[in-house]
Order: sequence, then C-alpha cells, then structure tokens
Amino acid sequence: MKHILPSFTTILLLFSLYSNGQIPIVNYTPIATVTGLSNPLDVVSANDGTNRIFIVQRGGVVRVYISSYTLLNSNFLTLSGNFTTGGERGLLSLAFHPDYENNRYFFVYYTNAAGGVNIDRFQTLSANPNQADVSTRTNIISVSKPVVYSNHNGGKLNFGPDGNLYAGFGDSGSSGDPGNLAQNGNSLWGKMIRINVDNFSTSPFYTNPLDNPFVSNPAILDEIFSLGLRNPWRWSFDRLNGNVWIADVGQDAKEEVNALTLAQASAANYGWRCYEGFNAYNTAGCLPQASYTSPIFDYPHNIATGGFSITGGYVYRGTNFPALYGYYVCTDYVSGNIWVINAATLASTLQTGGVGSISGYGELENGELLAVSLGGTLYTVGTSTVLPLKIINWIGQAQKEYNQLTWQTTDENNVTQFEITYSQDGISFENAGMILAKNESLAAYSFKHPTQNEKVFYRLKIIHKNGSIEYSNIIQIKKGPSKQIQVINFYNGNSRLVWLNIPANEQASFQLFNLNGQNLLTINNYLNNKIIDLQKIPTGIYIGKIIRRNETVSEKILLR
Repeated sequence: MKHILPSFTTILLLFSLYSNGQIPIVNYTPIATVTGLSNPLDVVSANDGTNRIFIVQRGGVVRVYISSYTLLNSNFLTLSGNFTTGGERGLLSLAFHPDYENNRYFFVYYTNAAGGVNIDRFQTLSANPNQADVSTRTNIISVSKPVVYSNHNGGKLNFGPDGNLYAGFGDSGSSGDPGNLAQNGNSLWGKMIRINVDNFSTSPFYTNPLDNPFVSNPAILDEIFSLGLRNPWRWSFDRLNGNVWIADVGQDAKEEVNALTLAQASAANYGWRCYEGFNAYNTAGCLPQASYTSPIFDYPHNIATGGFSITGGYVYRGTNFPALYGYYVCTDYVSGNIWVINAATLASTLQTGGVGSISGYGELENGELLAVSLGGTLYTVGTSTVLPLKIINWIGQAQKEYNQLTWQTTDENNVTQFEITYSQDGISFENAGMILAKNESLAAYSFKHPTQNEKVFYRLKIIHKNGSIEYSNIIQIKKGPSKQIQVINFYNGNSRLVWLNIPANEQASFQLFNLNGQNLLTINNYLNNKIIDLQKIPTGIYIGKIIRRNETVSEKILLR
C-alpha cells in the first residue's frame, strides 16, 4: 500500500508545548446528571456559542443539554416516517451548518425504511432553538442498497474547514463487500462524499464543489471525495489543522486508522476490499498494493491487544488535560482497549482496561472530548496524567535600582507559589519574595528585586500543593557595562535557545565561535530577548560574543 504520511508540521510546535515524553493515560468519567439515554451513537455541538450538547440516539430521538449537562429538551428531534432502526440501523449522526447561528439549519444521517440511507435537512423553530421544526424536513440525498443488508451503513456527518458537508458511507453490508462497491466509482457505498449544502431553496438542495477530485471523471460520481472504505465508524477533522482521521472497521483480522491532510485525502483510495489494514484481503482485480493509501495504524482481532470493532474519536485540542493535547483517542467497542496516537509523530500506544461499548465521540465547543456508550452513558474523556511543570523564558534584566525577573510556565497544575531566592555566591540562597501560582496551561510572571549589588544569582523555588518542592536553574545578573548571555532549555529538552541580556531598545551583534576560533554564527541588529536558535549546533563548549557600541563581552556557552 502507498504509505502517505500527513504533513503535520503546522502542529509540531504546539505539540512540543505540551509533550514531555509521557503518554497520557486516558480515562472515561461518567456524567451523573445525564441519565435515561437510549442507545446513544453520537454527541455533537452546534458551535453557535451556546455550548449546548446534543446526543443522538439510535431510535430517532435527539436530546439537548446545556453545558452543565442539565436537560433542556429530551426531544430536540424525534425522527419518524421513512425510518428504521435496530442493530446497525437507526439515526446515526447529526451535524449543524457552519452558519447555524443565523440560518438554523442542521442535517441528519439515518437508515430509511427501504434499508438504504438518507441525509435530511431540518431547521429549528424560530421561537425555540431547542426544538426542531419537523415541517422543514427536506431530503438531500437518498442512497439505496443493491442488496438490502442491515450492516455497514457508515453514518458520520461532519462539516469541513472549507464549509462543505462530508459524509462517510459503509460498503452497504454483508461481509467481504460482495458487490465490490467500495471500489465502484458509480456507487456512494464505501466512500467519503463532499457536497455544498448552501442551496437552501432549489432541488436537489446541494451542489458538488468544482474542486471535488473526480468531477471530470465520468467513471466516478462527482460527489465522491475518497473511496475504498469498509465502514468508517467514526471519523473526524482535527480542529487545529483540518486533518482527516478515519477509523475503519475491519473484516476478519484488522481494525485500522487512517490520517491524512485534507489535501491528501482528496481522491485517496483506502484500499478496501483489496486490503484490510496492512494485510491483503481479496486482491482479485486490484492494483498493486503501492497504488492504495495505507492506514497509519492497525490492530489485530483479539481481546488482549486488539479488538473487533473500532470506534474512532478525535485529536484532543482542549485545555483541561494538557497531557492529552495533540493525541488522537480511539477505542475498540468490544474489548474496550484504548489507543492514543501522537498526531505529530503518529506513534501509537495501547491501553488496556478501558470502557466497553463506546459507540461514539464528540467535541464540545471548547475542544473538550465526550464519549457515549451504547448502554446509555455519557462520559467526559480525559487523563489523570499530569505533565511536570516546565519553566521557560526564565530571564533577568539589570536596572539601576533593581533587578527585573520574568518567567513563564507551561503545564502548571496544583502549584501553590513561586518563591524568588537570591544569592551573592550562587551557593547560599535567601528569600527575596513570593508570587502565588496561577495554575494555567501557559502562565507569565514578573518580579522586581530592589538591589544595587553588582552581581546577584537567582533561583526559583516552586512549592506544590502536595508539599513537594522543585527548583529552577540558576541565573546570574550583573550590573554595569558587562551583560551576560543566558542559555536555557526552551519547551523541548533537545532545543537550545539563547537570549542576550542587553538593555531594552538597544541593538547588538552576536557571534558564536567554537574553541578553535571558527565563527559559526553571526547575528546583527539583535534586540533584547530575541530568541537565537542553536539547536543545529552540535553539543559542546562555545564562546559567545556580544558587540554593543564600543563594548565586546564574551561568555562561555555549554550546549548539551
């Protein structure tokens, strides 16, 4: 199979803010105030600023809750007429138009009475945003099955970052895709489709975007965005960058996860029924394996280290659980095993002992994750893993009557206070003052220490709520004409970044030499506290020179 890796460079920096080499341990916490759910399959937000939570139940009822999980309306929508439910059939998904706040349109995906699937459009009542107006029901797409099997109906709707509606269709059922529909360009079964649904007044109420990948190919339907899926349960967009994550349920041996940028996903062929995960399945009439897009990950059919039916989730982009940031979470419906996949590196980690019967995931407006189990429970998805506090930008600036100290932290949790300690010799420290901790994911602090001493060493003492203590590295401030170079680790321990401590609003030049006197780097017109990245410089001892006005200051720099 053709192995296409996502271009995730846009998220590498953000990921480094939160990653410290620890794999988050995912946990599911039941929400006690949400009771009486009947076979929930999907949980979504309207993204209209109300923070409401909509729970889709297989039997055709959608409930709506406020952000504190208090029920607003137990029947936001009750679907009836041309509808069937049971097993893999039912009301499968709900998606709100990107301009729902103004136009009140939302869309549902369900199995119809004939055994096929429909996508219908509704509006809410103008006088009651917590109640669908069933009189506005309008069919957008209806897809019949050539042979009526009850399974593999797909069923997840999502609006993409481009404003178009995407829908994931299964291969229409049975086992092994007997009609080879997933590879048939004249069928929507086994496909991801992409349509523009902004045509609200004229049938068929949608258009095919002109940049859909197959609009000029008479052998493939214009609605098709990608093909070769078995039963995508579930799939999502990464809200940070629009990357597509698809969990595709397998046949006999493998469950798989696919991840591509939106551009790479256009025209992608995920290989079913020719291939199941990384394995060949039925290659009769198929192209060579390299012609298809491979998954980034698959797992085997067993209870211990795998499962039998994958439920796809989301890449976590919330703020309540910094250790989970940048990880894709999915689980197996049968075994309850959980996988977290680093969205930057695509490394996957198995966690056993999870919750079974997870049937769907959803995002709140703020990026926090929820999950539902078919048994009727709504969960928050989080982690008990706490990343160690990291101090960044810990710098000092000499002033005439005082020294100005500033620092930032990431992953600050359960910290009581910062004590600022100082020393004349760098060995014996005493307290200069205290600042209460903010306990934010990214916090900034500033402290003025009145002193006229020519040379002072500083160290932060961090007091945690559990009584434990940790310390920052020691920095030194010199008053007078000589200004120090300060080297700290920034975000990632493999990065070496330098700040030059020169007076504000002045410029200087910086030169880096090795011990043989070779000039490795020159930066002119440097301004105070600008970052100099030395990550590409090999480990070792170097000499840094600051040239300011008629003054040259040299400092030893240790890169490790």
